[in-house]
Amino acid sequence: MQPQIYAHRGASGQYAEHTRAAYLQALAEGADGVECDVHLSADLQPVLLHDSVVDRTSSGSGPVSGFTLAELRELDFTGWKGVDIPADRGSAGEQFLTLAELLDLLAGAGREIGLAVEFKQPGPFGIQLEDAVLDLLASRGWDAGTSRLGSIQVSFMSFSPESVRHLGRTVGAEFLCQLVSDVDAAAVAEAEAVLPPESDARALLEAGLADAEGLIAAGTAGIAGPGVEYMHAHPERISEWVRLGRTVRAWTVDDPRDAEYAYSLGVREFTTNYPAGMRGILSEITAAKEPRARHQS
Repeated sequence: MQPQIYAHRGASGQYAEHTRAAYLQALAEGADGVECDVHLSADLQPVLLHDSVVDRTSSGSGPVSGFTLAELRELDFTGWKGVDIPADRGSAGEQFLTLAELLDLLAGAGREIGLAVEFKQPGPFGIQLEDAVLDLLASRGWDAGTSRLGSIQVSFMSFSPESVRHLGRTVGAEFLCQLVSDVDAAAVAEAEAVLPPESDARALLEAGLADAEGLIAAGTAGIAGPGVEYMHAHPERISEWVRLGRTVRAWTVDDPRDAEYAYSLGVREFTTNYPAGMRGILSEITAAKEPRARHQS
């Protein structure tokens, strides 16, 4: 399998993440697919944001779930990046995207393209988030059996085993990516922000990670999604998943050394902030491997 490159929140190394400019740049750079994170707005519209609050990437403050779509459109989601947006990448007011608008951009690419949708859980709407996205896709003509919408091949990702199991009632395992990352202080803090005060966030996250690893091993999720740090910490597990026939989609791979190490473990899908740069890196890696493979044969 030739390496596949997924643009992480678009070409987010160059433009503000999840914006029209970032996704158009990713398409222009020839990314095989794009990745996005989804939340629901107050009026239950699937919108593209990574954090559960808008503070880091906008001019506003507060939870995404506290804003209607119209209110989110009033915020500036590009100023924090400090990068000018070319005219052909859309106006400042066109940068914030719903999932529906991203689907339109991808449909207009004129070629086959992957879309990896990550569900941010736990969240205030629970599994209603997944159902809203599936309903949107179905309304556009998405076929659950092939997980295709025209030229768009859709896969679904989450750190939440509950989310993956729920999605598995509708789509096949080959379209489900179970994300995995070792539990650290940042993950605990993020979980504590959305869980009830009496919850033991660390214990819940560690139990969730063990459950997630089990779903990959069992084949409930046909795609494993390890972070770079997890990959380095557990190389034997990555190799075992490859042996079991799982596709491994690693994130977020920007460093050539991480890319080479991932490739040596059998990783063939790379989520990166710099799709064009990663294409060059992977081309060098595969070119170096091919003469060796021909010699051995």
